[in-house]
Amino acid sequence: MSTHGRAADESTFVRTYTLTRGRTKPRHLLALDTVLDTGPGRLGPAQAEECEEILALCRERRRSVTELAGRLRRPVTAVKILISDLLDADALVVPVTSPYAASDPDADDGPTPQLLAALSAGLKRKWPDAIAYPQAG
Repeated sequence: MSTHGRAADESTFVRTYTLTRGRTKPRHLLALDTVLDTGPGRLGPAQAEECEEILALCRERRRSVTELAGRLRRPVTAVKILISDLLDADALVVPVTSPYAASDPDADDGPTPQLLAALSAGLKRKWPDAIAYPQAG
């Protein structure tokens, strides 16, 4: 490795260390595919400029942890630490969506009768000796 390459690596490491203020683990458990959206909170005055970049990207549309790390060109762990800070400040949120969210506002939000019938048939095939409970529907 050349001296120039080593200096660049050390510079990146130092920048990442100062970016996270020496922290090595995020406070929140975040998967790589965790999707984030902006929340009602605000940044504190001591937040890194990358936090503002994260918020700007999430204002455009919801973003995953992996996408944010790639856009910022920063290590995923460092970005997770910044995201944790933003979650603590309510500046970011993890949106919870219903698995049955309908695109039609007049539609029923529950599973369809066809889905329930298919599920019931599959369970009966898997466990044919199971006891049927009439009150269960």
